[in-house]
Amino acid sequence: MLDGVKALTFDVFGTVVDWRSSIVREGQVLATQKNLTGIDWAKFADAWRSRYRPAMDEVLAGRRPWTKLDDLHRENLELVLKDFGITGLSEAELDHLNRAWHRLDPWPDAVAGLTRLKRKHILATLSNGNVALMVNMAKRAGLPWDTILGAEVAQAYKPQPAAYLKTAAFLGLRPDECLMVAAHNNDLAVATTLGFHSAFVARPTEYGPGQTKDVKAERQWDVIAKDFVDLAGQLGC
Repeated sequence: MLDGVKALTFDVFGTVVDWRSSIVREGQVLATQKNLTGIDWAKFADAWRSRYRPAMDEVLAGRRPWTKLDDLHRENLELVLKDFGITGLSEAELDHLNRAWHRLDPWPDAVAGLTRLKRKHILATLSNGNVALMVNMAKRAGLPWDTILGAEVAQAYKPQPAAYLKTAAFLGLRPDECLMVAAHNNDLAVATTLGFHSAFVARPTEYGPGQTKDVKAERQWDVIAKDFVDLAGQLGC
């Protein structure tokens, strides 16, 4: 059934990179530099991430024009800093902190698994991250993408169908020639309705040790893997 798959398209935040631990790390560095005390950086990371979908929904609903993720992150950052009582950051410091999303660390299996998968398949991002963010992240983390696609290129945010369908079209492929790889059941559910094949890779600590959502596959996806190395093995790479 998967013999005709030519490209693997990847969700990135949470599936390929560990955004939560990375934001905590960046916050701790800032705390040392600015002598900030009493900040729970895990809660800070969660709060920042919690504003991701509501901000994007404003674009999806047409209540605001297309806005790249870097700009949505920056707007949300200023709100979260206020909520946590963090003040006195310069414009340069704010920009650097916002670009923490460009410096996210990959999961331990990500680079090795992607390198193996690349032997047989085209590897493309299908992420809501904007191009500069994805490129900078890949360069720092050593993620061996063949191409950066997804929201900004398609001018559509997941779960809008255009984000998926235009990604396949940019690759010159039909949806059934693409395998969507994600740690999120809802992402795969949308992709499969559009004709993509599906691979669930578990990331049960994406949201920390108390995670309750997406800890396991909720449907019989085409492939269910424990990590990218396992995925590569199952796909014969």
